[in-house]
Amino acid sequence: MFQVIRVDSRRAEAIEPLGTKRKFWFREDARRLLFKAEERGTGEDWAEKIACELCRLLGLPHIHYELAQESDGEKPGVVCENCAPPPVSLVLGNQLLLERDPAYPAEQDRKYKIREHTVQAVADVVGRLAPPAAIWMTGVPGGIQTALDVFVGYVLLDAWIANQDRHHENWAALRDVDNTLRLAPTFDHGASLARNISDEERQERLTTKDRNRTVGHFVRRASSAFYASIEDAKPLGTLEAFFAFAKLVPNAARAWREHLESVKIEQVRSILGEVPPHRMSGIAREFTLALLVENQERLMKGVLA
Repeated sequence: MFQVIRVDSRRAEAIEPLGTKRKFWFREDARRLLFKAEERGTGEDWAEKIACELCRLLGLPHIHYELAQESDGEKPGVVCENCAPPPVSLVLGNQLLLERDPAYPAEQDRKYKIREHTVQAVADVVGRLAPPAAIWMTGVPGGIQTALDVFVGYVLLDAWIANQDRHHENWAALRDVDNTLRLAPTFDHGASLARNISDEERQERLTTKDRNRTVGHFVRRASSAFYASIEDAKPLGTLEAFFAFAKLVPNAARAWREHLESVKIEQVRSILGEVPPHRMSGIAREFTLALLVENQERLMKGVLA
C-alpha cells in the first residue's frame, strides 16, 4: 500500500491562498511541504496520487504527491514538496499569457470558460520557455527537447486521465535565479479520473446495456480548458486538445504516445491496488481502470500528422 504521511496542522507555517481547497505549508527537516486537505469526500486525494504515479510511468516531469492524513482530526489529503523554493519563483500560466497579451483576462477569480485560453496562445507562450530543469527530465522519451515538446505530454496525460482542470493557473513556469523561465513540472491533477461520481453511477456504467451510459460514452464527455479559437463557444474535449497541440509538435506527440502505448494494464492495476481500501472502494478501482483503458485506446486510434 502507498504510505500515508501523518501531518500535524499545528506545524502550519502559512495558508496557501491559491485554489479552493484548504491548504497549508509546513516544514519537515529542510523541506517545505504543502498539505492539501480532501474534505469533500470526492476522492481528490487518491486521484492526485494515482495521477502522480501515472506521470512516473510516462516519464513526465511532475510534482510528486504522497497520501496524507491530519493527525488532529483524521482528515485525508496529500502532501507535496515545494517546487519553487527561493530564489526560484512560480509564474502561473495566466501571468504568462497576460505578458503576451495585455488584454488577456488573467483575473484570479476567473479560471474557466476563458475563450482566450486557446491552443495557439498557450503554445506561443510555452514555446518561449526553456524546458524543465534536468532534474525533472530524467524519464522523458528520446527526442523531447523543448518546453512545448514536454507540454504536449501534459496534454496527453489530461486526455488519458480525463483531467478537465488544466486551466491557466494549473500550468506554470519556474523563474530561475538567473531570470530564466522554465516550464514547471505538471501539477494539480485532483480533478481527474472522474473521482467525484458516486459508486452507484460507476456500477451502473460498468454493467449497463444502454450505449449512452457506458464508460466508453462517458469518457467522451471530458472537456479540456483549451479553446480552438476565441470565437468558439465551447472548449475542446481532452482528446481533441491533445491532437490540436500534436499538430504543432507532431514528433514529440508521437514520442509521448509511444510511451503511453508501452504502459500495460497490469502496471495500472498495480498502482490502483496500492491505494488503501478505506480511501478508494473496489468499484472505484474497477471503474478507474476501465476509464484509463478506454482513454488509452482512444489516444492510440487517433491520427497524428
